[in-house]
Amino acid sequence: MKPLFRWVLDTLLPPSCLACDTPVEKEGQFCLNCFKAANFITAPFCRICGVPMPYAAEPECESCAEHPPAFTQARAALRYDETAKRMILPLKYADHTEAVKGLAALMRRPGEELLQAANLLVPVPLHRARLRARRFNQAALLAIALAQLTGRPLCVDALQRTKPTLPLEGFGASRRREEVKDAFVLSPDTEVAGKRVLLIDDVMTSGATANACASVLLANGARRVDVLTAARVADPRLEQPGLA
Repeated sequence: MKPLFRWVLDTLLPPSCLACDTPVEKEGQFCLNCFKAANFITAPFCRICGVPMPYAAEPECESCAEHPPAFTQARAALRYDETAKRMILPLKYADHTEAVKGLAALMRRPGEELLQAANLLVPVPLHRARLRARRFNQAALLAIALAQLTGRPLCVDALQRTKPTLPLEGFGASRRREEVKDAFVLSPDTEVAGKRVLLIDDVMTSGATANACASVLLANGARRVDVLTAARVADPRLEQPGLA
């Protein structure tokens, strides 16, 4: 009955492109124009934080060299540009949760190795006040979808955000690090000792939030923490003319 129900639903409400309203054959697909516009992250990128780099001469970016993060590796599917925003912002702020499965499928491509090695998937948490206002945590929805795709263990409430941090948009890296300092704790009765944890979020900018979460997990015995996000903000210092 489920395939029949899906067929009826798709007939009445045809699935649309992940980034626009163009009808597509299957849920979670791009239309041709948006696929051409999508900026998938491919090499070269920093071996640690995964930020796109203009050339492969250096294995890691300047930020990771100066401030090595607590996490071991971070990977993302897309550059956070206008196409990525059309997928992520409606999910984050307008309850368009239909994009979750498609985004998770995109994340699986760059994150396959990290997903298969992970003992536990953990989403970056929202503060309870923001969770009440938004009604759901988009990082948790992505983690659930990835767990369903891969069969990896999941703990949606492993971390708690105890500090109502300010929105980080517009802040520099140092201010971001200060804002999320001591903002996260491990939830009671959560066991991460000896585990390889994969932290899940929608967007990574400077890595400050991921680093703060990884520090808590490692302090509680996690063997290793990696990060997987749907999109990654490019470092403007590494961009060259002609790079999107």
